[in-house]
Amino acid sequence: MNPSEFPFLPTSSEDMRKLGWNELDIVLITGDCYIDHPSFGTAIIGRLLQSLGYRVGIIAQPDWTDPASLQIMGQPRLCCGVSSGNLDSMVNIYTAARRLRKSDAYSEGGETGKRPPHAEIVYSQLARRAFPGKTVFLGGVGASLRRVAHYDYWQDKLRPSVLLDSKADILVFGMGENPVTEIVSRLETGKPLRGIRGTAAVMGKNEAENFSSSGYVELPSWEEMQNDRDALLRCTVLIEQEMNPCNARGLIQRYGERLLVVEPPAIPLSTEELDNIYDLPFTNLPHPKYKKAIPAFETIKHSIPAVRGCPGGCSFCGLVAHQGRSIRSRSQASILREAERIAQQQNFKGTISDIGGAAGNIYNSGPVDAEKCVKCRRISCLFPAPCPNYQAEGEELIRLLRKVREIPGVKHVHINSGIRLDLAVKQRKLMRELIFNHVSGHLKVAPEHLHPKVLKLMRKNPAEDFYEFLKIFAEDSEAAGKKQYLIPLFISNFPGCTEKEMKTVDDFLNRHNWSPQQVQDYIPLPMTMGAAMYYCGKTADGEIIPVNRGLAERRPQMEVLKKQRRGGQAPPAKRRSDRRSRRFSKLQKRG
Repeated sequence: MNPSEFPFLPTSSEDMRKLGWNELDIVLITGDCYIDHPSFGTAIIGRLLQSLGYRVGIIAQPDWTDPASLQIMGQPRLCCGVSSGNLDSMVNIYTAARRLRKSDAYSEGGETGKRPPHAEIVYSQLARRAFPGKTVFLGGVGASLRRVAHYDYWQDKLRPSVLLDSKADILVFGMGENPVTEIVSRLETGKPLRGIRGTAAVMGKNEAENFSSSGYVELPSWEEMQNDRDALLRCTVLIEQEMNPCNARGLIQRYGERLLVVEPPAIPLSTEELDNIYDLPFTNLPHPKYKKAIPAFETIKHSIPAVRGCPGGCSFCGLVAHQGRSIRSRSQASILREAERIAQQQNFKGTISDIGGAAGNIYNSGPVDAEKCVKCRRISCLFPAPCPNYQAEGEELIRLLRKVREIPGVKHVHINSGIRLDLAVKQRKLMRELIFNHVSGHLKVAPEHLHPKVLKLMRKNPAEDFYEFLKIFAEDSEAAGKKQYLIPLFISNFPGCTEKEMKTVDDFLNRHNWSPQQVQDYIPLPMTMGAAMYYCGKTADGEIIPVNRGLAERRPQMEVLKKQRRGGQAPPAKRRSDRRSRRFSKLQKRG
């Protein structure tokens, strides 16, 4: 059987026989089900390496207590790659209250218990036992956010770089295509795995003594961070200053006699390189061994990833630390090809559920003059005020959406990635296009909070953008003759937010009779400024701020968002009467 007859990467010896393979070059281990779709990092890395001529197998959700579960396809010739999956494993397993989640969107049937806590560590140690002598590399968002010493919210303590606990040879941070390709190429030719952009490695005593740290920024050592709580804040500030690939320096962090070396971030892929990635022969389906639905796949199966990166740099979000703030967009031709492929799928009902990325209104945005970005060390293009060199007028997205709507078989094109409000209020033409043609009935927005003090700590712009967008949305929805609703996301218990500040959100929701459908209690993600503020009880400037830590302290703010209010926005299955819909439209116009 050739690859066209069995189009998936193998997950078993039976799959290998179908492909006529008797050995693998590379094994990729993931905490998610294997879904051959470019929204899943393991699938992208697997397809990329396959395109370079390597025989790649995927072991999804192995039994982490048994090394034999990794040996089902034999020993890989070159190396083994490890990822916790599309989410940090601790976020996947535990809630903000540190309780087990009731479902796992990345597992068959939503079943829990398919991955271990700190999956990168467990899988890597297991791979060491299963494949002695083989190179093990870490990757994915979990590894990215744990590449240096960090605060782990679920264990409520500092942890060293995940490299030290996992015993892996090298860590890939960021999106990873070029670093992984370089690692495999060097293994093939016997070259050392040092100095690769977008990677981190730990050096032993002898190598560390001979290492030249010239050009590297030294972070607080592991010992310093254990003795001085505020060292995490200083560490995070230094890391954020070195996130721009155009001017970033490498980082070093000492662990006794050992040395962690973090190379500068990899250069983001160009539009042409992105197009090549998304043109790889993905089936856009879960592996046929799965018989039950996989919730995460059901959500994205008819969506199109169009953008990488985020210009926001919010202090609670790990996206900039992983993808960077430089926006990289696919070409219109690439997206149109994918839309045409989706339209030809047997299970396609006519609706493309999303074309987006970190936000639904950042496609083809970026600097007017790219040379000015070369020296820039801002963590955000939009906060505390939008950079005058950043443009996001939205004309290219309008043209793209109109072309996708013309594809035979496509009835609807929705934007479900969420809208950046600070850009939306300046994109009047684009918003009218979206509200008239691309809202599924509900549109996601993320004001996050409404109090100016908390918004500043979050690195979000003033709430006036949200109030203005309420009016825009109501007016354009009415002009379009449609009953459409906003789904706002608010965060409770962010560091510095007391019940006094949360009352601003409560008053707004009461005034508008609004019960949010999406509620998020704050989770400090590793390596973010928000996590450092939570751990230290201070801002980056040293200002002492209140922090709610235990469930008893956090519950009052959580109840503000969970409170059921009469009227307001309703879920699709329980729409209110026309009279209440008209009433809510009036409330939105008032802001």
